Amino acid sequence: MACKQAQKYHGIVHSLVMTLCLFTMVDNTIAFWRNHGRDITNRRYADDEVLISPKTVSRMKLKWKFFAGKDISATPAVDNGVVYFPSWNGYLYAVNAINGGLIWKQNLSALTGLNGTGIVVNVTVSRSTPTVVDGLLIIGIYGPAVVIAVDRLNGKLVWSTQLDPRPRVLITMSGTAYQGAFYVGVSSLEEALPANQCCTFRGSLAKLDVLTGKVLWRTYMLPDNGGKLGGYSGAAIWGSSPSIDINRRHVYVATGNLYTAPAEVIECQERQNNQTTKPSQPDQCIGPDINFNSILALDMKSGKIMWSRQLGGYDIFYFACLTPNNPDCPPGPNLDADFGEAPMLLSIVANGTRRDVVVAVQKSGFAWALNRDNGDIVWFKLAGPGGEEGGGQWGAATDGRRVYTNIANSNRESFTLKPSNQTTTAGGWVAMNANSGDILWSTANPSNDTAQAPVTVANGVVFAGSVASNGPIYAMDADNGKILWSYNTGATVYGGASVNNGCIYLGNGYTVGLAKFHPTWTPGTSLYAFCIV
Repeated sequence: MACKQAQKYHGIVHSLVMTLCLFTMVDNTIAFWRNHGRDITNRRYADDEVLISPKTVSRMKLKWKFFAGKDISATPAVDNGVVYFPSWNGYLYAVNAINGGLIWKQNLSALTGLNGTGIVVNVTVSRSTPTVVDGLLIIGIYGPAVVIAVDRLNGKLVWSTQLDPRPRVLITMSGTAYQGAFYVGVSSLEEALPANQCCTFRGSLAKLDVLTGKVLWRTYMLPDNGGKLGGYSGAAIWGSSPSIDINRRHVYVATGNLYTAPAEVIECQERQNNQTTKPSQPDQCIGPDINFNSILALDMKSGKIMWSRQLGGYDIFYFACLTPNNPDCPPGPNLDADFGEAPMLLSIVANGTRRDVVVAVQKSGFAWALNRDNGDIVWFKLAGPGGEEGGGQWGAATDGRRVYTNIANSNRESFTLKPSNQTTTAGGWVAMNANSGDILWSTANPSNDTAQAPVTVANGVVFAGSVASNGPIYAMDADNGKILWSYNTGATVYGGASVNNGCIYLGNGYTVGLAKFHPTWTPGTSLYAFCIV
């Protein structure tokens, strides 16, 4: 694990002051959206929004469109009148939030000296929301696993830290910054290797110094396999952004499935006749310290795992399992119980008692609320059908009263909508009572397609996109799920919206990765700003 100081960061205070002065001239609002989850609570909730509401959202109009020329799937960051985002063309952008004018752009390959891995695309890219912290933007590279910081004023490189040199190990999630530290998970695409080469990767959470990029600690989710095949591998940390409880001094994340497991685990599962346990019970074949499909709390200072709750039962999967009856695939049933998002922080009243909880939704379709102190289950609910691509993934949202999630329904199963009890085979969006998990409403995707994009909530309005070829974005009433506004962007919407001062910002297009299995998904070119007029 090497930390390379790309250049000395002289005059950080002066640069920050100049940056803030420039941004203040652009827009004097104090609103912000500083990482994927907006802030350290990871709630995707614009709690200070007043211009957007169920009564006004029908007046939302396209204000500007910024042409990047390639897909944009990351939720944009917004701070002090500037919108920051990467594109799948290999560039990182800063544009004026008021008029969409380009402030700067940086080619990530030229900036970092990294060459494209060719595994997903042939250029060096990021798919993460940049994290805004003081005068810096911090963002992960989608292979190899490198984290970089750039100057917000001009995009110039400040530092670069390599967490893993292997091309299939990468940064998928957006990080979270707090008190001079940056927290981010490490994931991989090793599971796409042939069975005889898979796998040795172990998911981890890293804490880096904001000013230098120095790794302060790194905690792995699985035991050391010595870099050899045949042990535990997987448990990537890949979705949304870590949440931070400043009182408990905990950082919360969630993990994905195992890729491989030792022979004795496979044999144990075979002896059980491939029966899985209940979703709320850990699998009997796997030890308690194997932190896959888990929600975890880690000590912010040391990285020590304070508690871990494994949810979803047996789940060992890699791409060989996509071939029917493949003898190389571990015994099933392999319900996809990946967590493709980190938990959100909220406080609820459960059974008459106020409780601080974390809430996350799995690709299995289950939503979980856990006690922040010990990981005990407070409530859980099947929000909708699970699937290889969800279920829930990339980011739920909460306003404290309700929990909102997408249900991708990637397997096109029968999805019963509440409270009508009508059914659909499309994806959709679900609202649950935050105190109990009870489903309040569910709305089918009107485009009759799946719904992979994360949701966003602002002042009684829920925003969500569709992967349909014409790229719809919808605004729903948070009280009942009724669609109040929509707009066709012209290309698949796979990413989420950020909200700032009466406007939403999001990109379109998704033609990489799993999109190869979806010929109707369409390429995009632009970032959009829609505002109340």
